[in-house]
Amino acid sequence: MKVAFQMDPIGPIDITADSTFRIALEAQERGHELFYYTPDRLAYNQGRVTARGWPLKVQAVEGDHYHLGAEQVVDLAEFDVVWLRQDPPFDMFYITTTHLLDRLTPSTLVVNDPFWVRNYPEKLLILDFPDLMPPTAIARDLDTIREFKAQHGDVILKPLYGNGGAGVFFLPEGDKNLSSLHELFTGFSREPLIVQKYLPEIKQGDKRVILVDGEPVGAINRLPAKGETRSNMHVGGRPEKVAMTERDLEICATIGPLLKEKGQVFVGIDVIGTYLTEINVTSPTGIQELERFDGTNTAEKIWQAIEAKRQ
Repeated sequence: MKVAFQMDPIGPIDITADSTFRIALEAQERGHELFYYTPDRLAYNQGRVTARGWPLKVQAVEGDHYHLGAEQVVDLAEFDVVWLRQDPPFDMFYITTTHLLDRLTPSTLVVNDPFWVRNYPEKLLILDFPDLMPPTAIARDLDTIREFKAQHGDVILKPLYGNGGAGVFFLPEGDKNLSSLHELFTGFSREPLIVQKYLPEIKQGDKRVILVDGEPVGAINRLPAKGETRSNMHVGGRPEKVAMTERDLEICATIGPLLKEKGQVFVGIDVIGTYLTEINVTSPTGIQELERFDGTNTAEKIWQAIEAKRQ
């Protein structure tokens, strides 16, 4: 198949951790032809959705992990699969790319389905499953957030469309910084904030469970660094091997059918204790760590699901 990757610049990536790189490598090993472009090179031009980029070859060699062909403009409708893999923030630039990629379906398979990526961002999709999530409020209004904190004591405050642990604050009961943080956030952004009851189980880790086409394939645990509340690997969280629990499988069985129905082939959910905290559909990670810990080749399972859809 002809496969295009819409992703952030490939040069600086960590090939031992980057999920997009592992997916591209698996695709190449399966005989698929690769093309790469960055999201700023996506365009709509007189009825065609185009990308200015390069034919791509990848290899698992540090410092020499990719080779590009001659730059060219391609019609993405001529591709079998287009991967939507740039990282958030989930801003209007990101949303616009999903509108353009929407125009390729159904003749071209876009993974994950851009319509539902746009309508199911990570911290909002969980609202469909209130019985699985911790007490949560989404608001820009300071009084609403203050009342939530008064009710629940220790809370986590973060931007609704943030990623990688950026801007996540732990506010213990009695903390006096809520008003200042609200002023800071609302001073540079019109987005609401999300506030959740703090879960002490985070000290034992934040579990990332990987689902492929709605089915769980494995999990890793992410432990916060010393002195940190955040477990994101971007901010020093340490991955470790972990087994899925009955609760993890129950959560997956509840949300999996919806993910499959909406074309979310590769999804990573976050579980703290017994609670589902996020459903990551934009650019989930974790498959290389899972492969190292228990030998699960998630990239292979992803491509098997995609190839079945293209038959």
